[in-house]
Amino acid sequence: MKLLVIGLGQCGSNIADGFARINSRAKARRRTEIVTGVFAVNTDLADLGGLSHIKSDYRHRILIGGRKSGGHGVGKINELAAEIAREDADKVIDAIRSTPHFFESDAFMLCAGAAGGTGSGSISIMTQILKERYIDKPIYNLIILPFEHEEHTEERTIYNTATCLKSADAVADAIFLVDNQRYVKKTDTLRNNLAGINHLIVEPFYNILCAGEEKKAKYVGARLLDAGDIIQSIAGWTVIGYGQAQLPPFRLPFRTSKNFRDKSTEIHRGIEAMDAAISELSFKCNPEDASRALYLVSAPSKEMNLTVIKELGEYLKGLAPEAIIRNGDYPRNSGALDVSVILSELKNVEKIRRYYAETAQIVTTIEERKKQTDAKLREMDEVSRDVPSLIFN
Repeated sequence: MKLLVIGLGQCGSNIADGFARINSRAKARRRTEIVTGVFAVNTDLADLGGLSHIKSDYRHRILIGGRKSGGHGVGKINELAAEIAREDADKVIDAIRSTPHFFESDAFMLCAGAAGGTGSGSISIMTQILKERYIDKPIYNLIILPFEHEEHTEERTIYNTATCLKSADAVADAIFLVDNQRYVKKTDTLRNNLAGINHLIVEPFYNILCAGEEKKAKYVGARLLDAGDIIQSIAGWTVIGYGQAQLPPFRLPFRTSKNFRDKSTEIHRGIEAMDAAISELSFKCNPEDASRALYLVSAPSKEMNLTVIKELGEYLKGLAPEAIIRNGDYPRNSGALDVSVILSELKNVEKIRRYYAETAQIVTTIEERKKQTDAKLREMDEVSRDVPSLIFN
């Protein structure tokens, strides 16, 4: 599957930079391309300069709202970012048109942080505009939720997150939810934490995107997981994860694959990788709420057999009994068995419900504060009425 990736705001642009990185790895190691174009869109010029893998020309690093923001961002005011996105969307559309292999794209992926200003405000607007122009291509959002300390220290974080999620849900074909807090390492520096989080967010997409783009017959799975399968497996609120089980460095020459111990170990490794994928999902959810699911097993071909695939399918069905499950194999990895999992069309997402409820209270609180502030300002005006002024009208 080939994506066209657009990062919006600082957080979204860093995630898009991660997609550019794994695309370079796919081209170097697997001679395949999984991203047709990667673009970073921001109202802050300095943030655009901090990227590593996205091309540095003005068509790939796009500054919007230069007149209104002066190139210094929108200060977490996502309403302003939405207004700027409407006005400057043509810059992004023009850049997309210039992509040589644009029409090979199977879908769009727009990335943004929910708590900030630029990404939070612009992602739904850009999604809507792209959807009106390219009606034949699915448009997915990858939305990063804030850290817990951000939620506790600033009301605007909750407000931005709720308005971003509600707006995106109205226009996107699917929304990949990523909770920053699940990836935090408290002993690491801030820079290392953020770099590590960005890596973990993007990595689960690698094998899933590569599997359907393989050219060599020996690397094409017996049950190929292609763009069509992925598109049919993704809708609404979605989470993604992957897990890995290490393979032994060699097999003892006197023990054949028919040995019952080997057979048990193969199944155990698959379940271990599936467990790791479920525990490392990008967002905490109840798998029973999923209406669609997908899993991909990637390992050397000799380590994958029908029994392993069957056991993993039954295991996932037990976790998500109401889900339509698709699966595939990808005989590529060496030294490990990887399982990538997507749970989609989640019916109940408690954390999002909480964001909505808290934002409704915040709006009421803000309105009350404004009334109190206006009343005090009027009172000050009344008190100062008889004081002479040095300003001439």
